[in-house]
Amino acid sequence: MKYYVIAGEASGDLHGANLLAELKKLDANASFRCWGGDKMKAEGAEVVKHIKDLAFMGFVEVLLNIRTIARNIRFCKEDLVKHKPDVLILIDYPGFNLRIAEFAHSKGISVFFYISPTIWAWKESRVEIIKRSVDHMFVILPFEKAFYAKHNCVVDYEGHPLVDEVEKIKTQIPAFDIFVKENGLSGKPLIACMPGSRKQEIKVMLAAMLKLRNDFPAYEFVVVAAPNLPEEYYRSVTDLGQTKLLYNKAYQVLQHAHAGLIKSGTSVLEAALFHLPQVCCYYGNGITIWIAKRLAKVKYISLPNLILDKPVVTELIQEDMNYERMKSELHALVNDPSKRNEMEAEYKRLDEVLGGSGASERIAKKMYEYLIKEN
Repeated sequence: MKYYVIAGEASGDLHGANLLAELKKLDANASFRCWGGDKMKAEGAEVVKHIKDLAFMGFVEVLLNIRTIARNIRFCKEDLVKHKPDVLILIDYPGFNLRIAEFAHSKGISVFFYISPTIWAWKESRVEIIKRSVDHMFVILPFEKAFYAKHNCVVDYEGHPLVDEVEKIKTQIPAFDIFVKENGLSGKPLIACMPGSRKQEIKVMLAAMLKLRNDFPAYEFVVVAAPNLPEEYYRSVTDLGQTKLLYNKAYQVLQHAHAGLIKSGTSVLEAALFHLPQVCCYYGNGITIWIAKRLAKVKYISLPNLILDKPVVTELIQEDMNYERMKSELHALVNDPSKRNEMEAEYKRLDEVLGGSGASERIAKKMYEYLIKEN
C-alpha cells in the first residue's frame, strides 16, 4: 500500500520511524512518502519536506511564519492529489495536520491520526473536526480514551510508543565509566541540562540552568545539544566555559545523570521513564504564555504530572523559573533522599499506567487491520 505520513517535529519523526518499521513487517509492498526527518528517511521513506523547515512553536512564531505555513499547506494538498495514497497518517502537529485531514477526507483519502492533538488542554472544539475528518484516531495517553468517549468518539489506545524507544536504547547504553571516558567528563555525578531544541528556548533557558554551576561544585553539568545547532550557537548565547555539549546522547545522559533540569516537553517524560529526578522548566514568549494561561484547561504542563494527575515533577514556568527557585529545587533533588525516593515511587506507577513496551507494534497492527478491512 501507499502510505503518506506527515510529522512536523522531532518526536513525530521518531514515533513515525518506529511505526514505519512495524508497518513494513506487515506490508511487504509498503511505500512511504513523508514529511519528516532523518529517522523516517532511514526507514526507507521518501522525505518531501524536512522537519527542520516545519517546526514553528507558539502563537508569535506561527504568526511570523504564516506565509511559509500557507505555502506548505498548498503544496501538501497538491502533493496528496498527485500521489493518491491509500492512507494518510498524521502524527501530532495539529495546526497543520487538522487542515490537511479535512482536505484529504474531502478527496476520499483514508485519514489516520496518530498521537492526538492536546484538545483536552485547549481548543476542545477541534474534536468536531476530528469526528468528521479522521477515520481512526490512535491516542498515546491513557486518559485520552475517556476524553474522546465523552464526545462520542471511539479511539484506539495501545500504550505509549516512547516506552519502546527507551527500553530499546537502554540496552545499548555504555556503563558510566565508559561514558565518562568517551566524552571527556570528570567522573563527578552529573546534572543533565536539556534546554530544548529551538534557538529562542535555548537562548533564555540554558543561561539560567548554567548559572547554578557554582552552587553545585560537587557535580558536573552537561548540556544535551540539539543536533541541528552547532556548538558556536551555544557559545554565542551563554558562557559554556568547560561545560560539555553532548550531541546525539540524550538517553545516555538521562541514564547516567543524578538529576536534571529539563525543558517542558517530551524530554520530561523521557527523563521520567529513565527514573531521573528532575525539575521541569519553561520560559517562553510572554505573549504566548499570557494567551496559553487563559486558554489552557489543565493543571499541569508536564506529561508525568498530567498522566498521574498530581505534581510528581516540580514545574517552574516563566517568573517561577528564577535563580532562587531553580537552586532550591535542584538542591532538594540532589540532597534529600526522601524527595528522590518519593519521585522514584511515582515513576514506577507511571511505568505501570503506560502499559509497558510494544505500543508501536500494536498500533501498526491495528492500522493495517483497518486498512485491509476497509479497502
